Amino acid sequence: MRALFSAPVSKPLWAARLSCLLLAGTAFSALAADPVPAPVTSASVPSKAKAAEPPNKPDTTAQQSSRDEEIIVRARRRDQMEVSSGGQLGALGNKKGLDVPFNIRSYNSSLILNQQSQTLSEVLENDPSVRTTFGYGNFSEMFVIRGFAVDGDDVSINGLYGITPRQLVSPELYDQVQVLNGASAFLNGAAPSGSAIGGNINLLFKHATNAPLTRITGDYTSSAMGGGSIDVGRRFGEDKAFGVRLNVAGKSGEDSVTDEYRHSTTLGADFDWHDRDNRTRITMDIDYENQGVNGGRPAIFLGSDVTSVPRPAAPSHNFGQRWAYNDLNYVFGMLNVEHDLTKNITLYGAFGALSSNEKGNYSNPTVTNGTTGAGTAGAMYVPYDQTNESTRAGVRAHFRTGPVRHEINAGGSGLWEDSAAAYAMALTPGATNIYNTPQFASRAETFTGGVVNDPQTINRTRLYSLFFSDTMSFFHDRVALTGGFRYQNMRINGYNYSTTGQGAMNSHYDQDAITPVVGLVIHPTRRTSLYFNRIEGLSQGPTATGNVVNLGEIFPPYKSTQYEVGAKYDTGRFSAALAVYEISQPNAYSVAVGDSGKYAFREDGLQRNRGIELSVNGEILPGLRFNGGGTVIQADLRHTAGGLQDGNTAIGVPNYTINGNLEYDLPFLKGATVVGRVVNTGKQWVNTANTLHIPVWTRFDLAGRYTFVTHHTPVTLRFGVDNLANTRYWSSAFNGYLMQGMPRTFKFSFTTDL
Repeated sequence: MRALFSAPVSKPLWAARLSCLLLAGTAFSALAADPVPAPVTSASVPSKAKAAEPPNKPDTTAQQSSRDEEIIVRARRRDQMEVSSGGQLGALGNKKGLDVPFNIRSYNSSLILNQQSQTLSEVLENDPSVRTTFGYGNFSEMFVIRGFAVDGDDVSINGLYGITPRQLVSPELYDQVQVLNGASAFLNGAAPSGSAIGGNINLLFKHATNAPLTRITGDYTSSAMGGGSIDVGRRFGEDKAFGVRLNVAGKSGEDSVTDEYRHSTTLGADFDWHDRDNRTRITMDIDYENQGVNGGRPAIFLGSDVTSVPRPAAPSHNFGQRWAYNDLNYVFGMLNVEHDLTKNITLYGAFGALSSNEKGNYSNPTVTNGTTGAGTAGAMYVPYDQTNESTRAGVRAHFRTGPVRHEINAGGSGLWEDSAAAYAMALTPGATNIYNTPQFASRAETFTGGVVNDPQTINRTRLYSLFFSDTMSFFHDRVALTGGFRYQNMRINGYNYSTTGQGAMNSHYDQDAITPVVGLVIHPTRRTSLYFNRIEGLSQGPTATGNVVNLGEIFPPYKSTQYEVGAKYDTGRFSAALAVYEISQPNAYSVAVGDSGKYAFREDGLQRNRGIELSVNGEILPGLRFNGGGTVIQADLRHTAGGLQDGNTAIGVPNYTINGNLEYDLPFLKGATVVGRVVNTGKQWVNTANTLHIPVWTRFDLAGRYTFVTHHTPVTLRFGVDNLANTRYWSSAFNGYLMQGMPRTFKFSFTTDL
């Protein structure tokens, strides 16, 4: 299967794949679906029977028309954009947003389907507090929340780190994409790669619902990418205790960037079971994902002598090399078990695992002349394998002490991550230009590390933690106070690249930390709440390197401290949240030791992000829905080396962001909905000296869908245009490299529920 998708695919081939996929889905649904009796027509009734009919016989045509209208109404309601307040909060479990001292939102599968989202970043384009960039030197998606990165390694599934495909995520497998704004070391533990300081992204698998489902989708994306999916769910047995959900999805072809080809194949099997009393609940998820990019447009770097940011290239121009590619394969899954010992005590446990095989040959331009766009581009081949295991177990108990109601959460988690890698690099780059890009053969990659055909272990990460919290509710649950802590142990070993097996250990990190949490929620009314939290983020501390007097000194884990106050309003159909926060993250650098001419490595620096966030979701008027909001961020550098950059703004953090997504059901055409979206991002600095920046950018998207019934079966047609004005813009400068926004992109899809 990997070979099938390893190269650009011609239009006839992907069309044949799509046809086979849809035919397979139709055959499967015909076997799985309940038979529907054919309607009786007048032609099938003998004439004598017609004469004997009573005059008040029901009008079957009117009944069928009414039934079709009901189907349209149900299908349109099912397809509505839905963003709920609340979600899975790690140690605290599943919570309503109104009841917790944190800002969390959940984007559901109908939004993912209707917006024709093909990657996780396209789902998160709906969130005003999230922006997307690329990983360093490759095509992986990395997210920025509250001015701090969330690496692909640190996206969780059902609260477990280490089991999510780390570069690109296919959203077809997931029922919800949840965004938690703010630090989360107590809630989720330390993230394996040390990011997730400003927020967390959590995914929830799809599972079978009470209603049977057989859904077939076909899609097309400009300029020549086609695909489709099959989504089948059934429940079986007494009390419908067993559930099965199967998902198959794939796409391949050229996207809207010239000569950029993408392919993906996704398989998911999700099972669940509960006993008669629903006291024991078990879910098991087994999934496979293959993603790849051929000839992708990369991010660009700026040379040290560049004095101006180059103008973005033409929107669809590809300044990458056609031989550059990546191919990503993941097998992953998890097992969840919950059991209610009593109505007040629940035991739970989860175990997840991931096995990955990644490889890619990358080439990122480095611009040396900001005016002409001239520069160089190298070549680097990197194979990377991972074997991860992750687990969590705990107890949740409810009880009262007088007028106070308690919720106790206690448990622990563990993560075992082994990474193997190698590299081969070209020492002589080729000449390139981001506006008029020449294609050249890949340079000889003669500078190597490790065994490129058999990567050896370069990193072992072990994260262990224990947590405890007590949420005390007073005055008939109008006031809730949460206090708790998590003890975290971090053991991280690094190894040299080797050609003869595992290399010698070159770094060893074994440190502990305790991260407390305090949260307060006050409900002035049943539909409103005011909240406060003080919580911390946690990441690996540094080890002194370079020409310093304390060479090799190991520093304790970085603790990023967050203070947040906010207000929420939620009626169920409409919600709004306002938050004001401050997050301070330490960093380290070398400082002079008096006049001795020597230097010491010290943890003295600080990045302090302060911001305001507003999010609004739900139905404003009947048939009119809105999702969006805005943020304002001030990301200051403080206590910098020699004070030279004190007060400057951190690179890649926009000073504001605005998103607005509006859906309107047309009253004069049943089943028709129009959608408009605007995404606006403020200025971003490219360097810490704040001499180079990318300007404000705005993008407009437009879409529509129409649901109708044929043979009592709902069909939804969708058409969308992203970047309607075909605006050229740099979308991100995070980490100091530039990523260009996508050009005008047309999307078409259809879905039918059999």
